[in-house]
Amino acid sequence: MKLNRREKYSIYAVSGLICLIVLIQFISPLIEKRKRLTRAIPVKSGQLEEIQLLKSKYDAMNRGAELARVQFSKREKDFTLFSFLDKFSDKAGIKNNIVYMKPSTSVDKNTGYKTSIVAMKLQAITLKELTSFLHMVETSKNIVYITRLSISKTGKKEPFINALLRVETSEI
Repeated sequence: MKLNRREKYSIYAVSGLICLIVLIQFISPLIEKRKRLTRAIPVKSGQLEEIQLLKSKYDAMNRGAELARVQFSKREKDFTLFSFLDKFSDKAGIKNNIVYMKPSTSVDKNTGYKTSIVAMKLQAITLKELTSFLHMVETSKNIVYITRLSISKTGKKEPFINALLRVETSEI
């Protein structure tokens, strides 16, 4: 079959149009996917930075936990917070000024760790005696912390004070 020139051009034009439409159908999703990936890069980069930050915090916490385990293992086998405070109050020279020492324990529901607590009241001590005692307690290698401290004057002319303390430590 012989086509005239006009029909040939029409067939060429329609064929070109069909090829163009097919190309657009295949290229358009590729371009759209590339745009989505380009937009996702900053979001994913931010997520990666956050993950790296969380990992460094996690590693730091693990190192801290390992150090605590080592410190706990160095404690005396029969360590009790009450006897520890009794011994250090004697060293600081304030044992006779202790009005009371009330021991208690609590268990964290989430972690299951047991915390030993001692509430103390010291009466008519000097600031130097108190700071000496606090320094000995806080710098000991037994992981003991003073969580509350309340200081008041005795009301006398001498430089004496009263102190209420709450001392805590974790138990294995």
